[in-house]
Amino acid sequence: MDLGLLAAVEREVLGWAGVETERSRFFGGDVTIYKVGRRQLGYVHHAGVADLQVPQAIHDELIAAGRAVPHGAGFAAVVSAPLERQDDVANLVALFRLGYDRAIAAGERRRRREGG
Repeated sequence: MDLGLLAAVEREVLGWAGVETERSRFFGGDVTIYKVGRRQLGYVHHAGVADLQVPQAIHDELIAAGRAVPHGAGFAAVVSAPLERQDDVANLVALFRLGYDRAIAAGERRRRREGG
């Protein structure tokens, strides 16, 4: 994978409040994990594919629109998207943004329930 593409995704996603990354190894390959608080937004395999967990309805919409494919291992409600060309950066950032917006909204609902 072109690490410049990963850097372009990181510049954008790390600009959102509370987003952090961590590096890890999954199944023998390097990945960059994006998180907000304890919630994982998704991760990018350094081999050039990102995996993101989304609600089933969004999963199906993204696949129907050609913006993602089902996860290769068949994990339910997980989509994969390539990070192989410059054109992939905007799509991947938008997919991470879907998860980020959901995470922020869930945190706000939790704070309201807890009276904070």
